[in-house]
Amino acid sequence: MNEICNSALLTRFVDEVWARSVVPTLCEYVRIPNKSPLFDPEWERHGHMERAVQLLTDWCRRQPIAGMTVQIARLEGRTPLIFLEVPGGEETVLLYGHLDKQPEFTGWEEGLSPWEPVIRDGKLYGRGGADDGYAVFSSLTAIAALEAQKIPHARCVILIEACEESGSQDLPAHVEALAGRIGTPTLVVCLDAEAGDYERLWLTTSLRGNIVGTLDVDVLTEGVHSGAGSGIAASCFDIVRTLLARLSDENTGEIKLEELKVKTPEERRRQIAATAALLGDSVSARMPFAAGTQPISRDPAVLLENSTWRPTLTVTGLDGLPAVRDAGNVLVPRLSVKLSFRLPPTADAAAAQAAIRHALETDPPYRAHVVFTPVSVSVGWNAPPLEPWLERAVQEASRQSYGRESMAMGVGGTIPFMAMLGERFPSTQFLVTGVLGPHSNAHGPNEFLHIDYAKRLTAAVAQVIARHAAR
Repeated sequence: MNEICNSALLTRFVDEVWARSVVPTLCEYVRIPNKSPLFDPEWERHGHMERAVQLLTDWCRRQPIAGMTVQIARLEGRTPLIFLEVPGGEETVLLYGHLDKQPEFTGWEEGLSPWEPVIRDGKLYGRGGADDGYAVFSSLTAIAALEAQKIPHARCVILIEACEESGSQDLPAHVEALAGRIGTPTLVVCLDAEAGDYERLWLTTSLRGNIVGTLDVDVLTEGVHSGAGSGIAASCFDIVRTLLARLSDENTGEIKLEELKVKTPEERRRQIAATAALLGDSVSARMPFAAGTQPISRDPAVLLENSTWRPTLTVTGLDGLPAVRDAGNVLVPRLSVKLSFRLPPTADAAAAQAAIRHALETDPPYRAHVVFTPVSVSVGWNAPPLEPWLERAVQEASRQSYGRESMAMGVGGTIPFMAMLGERFPSTQFLVTGVLGPHSNAHGPNEFLHIDYAKRLTAAVAQVIARHAAR
């Protein structure tokens, strides 16, 4: 393919904007504790989300893009959405990201914290820079880089939501309200996914679904002395263990419920094999294992399939037990456990939810009071086949920005908007990618944005948008 734009000029433009404008603004963004509504129900009163929205929109308005409109879309009782329109050709490219954040979590290294940005060894540490604050900056900078060279591009629409970490519960209403202005995109660019390494452009081909819910187990009306109560009243913890064993094998973690399983498509198996051959032991090495701890398997292909096309269960929270230093000899009356189920991309989320509830609530041990309450339910997504132009464009962009061929893989996380768009626009092409490479640790401690990788990704997105207009 002939080069549409001057790669050297494109890289120089992107590098300059990132150094002068993007990185300083991202540092300000990291300082804002704009946790998603699921983790901060009082988000509107606290005002952090509004601060983040204003920071990002102010930056957008300063960008030298002729004819661009910047709007903060608001709906009663819902989080705001940043909506940008950039004039261009007859077709539409939709670019997507989010600005809400996960909670702080514990275990940050000395000198690092979730709400204080630190740049170290080319990485910006702090909550939300990589997941997904950088997205609006990369999107708009990619478009500006094309305009600086007078390279034609489609009309571009950018959506930056504020509820993704809560399952994008507010996004459908915004999309419906803005449907006439969004139009029908022929290309969607999502910048909220992972990268297998920092050496090339990674194309995400699938995303798992997610069911998050709370399991409440009540045995007593109040705590009692364990010497008097144990052996008479069942332990809430034992009941929780028994219930969870109905869902997954306690030795292997394998999910037992058939409603949560699907057969991995052969095309995805081939991609998994290719990615496993490239990444090898780094698939497990990206996990911060404690000394001596081993991964579930030594086979990287098994690990990749486990984390992208097989269901899993993770206990992510527990209320009802005191801290170890405060724990007396007391049989606790009640436990509340937060459960996160990852579903294969094509699993039926509604059927899975019904199966989980039935397994947990039916015939509980000792007739304990057991209730499973879903908090959020998100379906997965399996990408449609790439059209030849996009397959070539992705490879070309990877070679020009990184000097290597691109690779494709599934991602174990969830981006609810992709499934929503796939259903709404079945003929649309998708470029789903991101900066969450090894050890970037989104949602956990020491989250970082690999700055050089993000700059190269910005240039790669510009090249794909240019190729879309020239196809």
